Amino acid sequence: MITKTKPIKSSKSSISPQFILFVSTVAVIEPIMTIPQAWTIWMNKSAQDVSLLSWSVFLIAAAVWLVYGLKLKSWPLIITSSLWIVLDLIVVVGIILY
Repeated sequence: MITKTKPIKSSKSSISPQFILFVSTVAVIEPIMTIPQAWTIWMNKSAQDVSLLSWSVFLIAAAVWLVYGLKLKSWPLIITSSLWIVLDLIVVVGIILY
């Protein structure tokens, strides 16, 4: 039996501005760390030893997070997930081509 649950409500006042800044910074840096992998694939024109399955799952997961962010209307989640999708897609296309 599936039951509906109430959405989780959080009090923004309980989250410090410093923590929000830290999390936002990590949210931007983390997807950017995909760039070295994409760069290596595209510059060397080789994806040897890079897992298509892993990067495809990363791409699908980012899409799920994007949908979740859109449903919550959470701009930080939408922006981060979109960045993940673009970078993961660059890696996946590189793996397929090379």
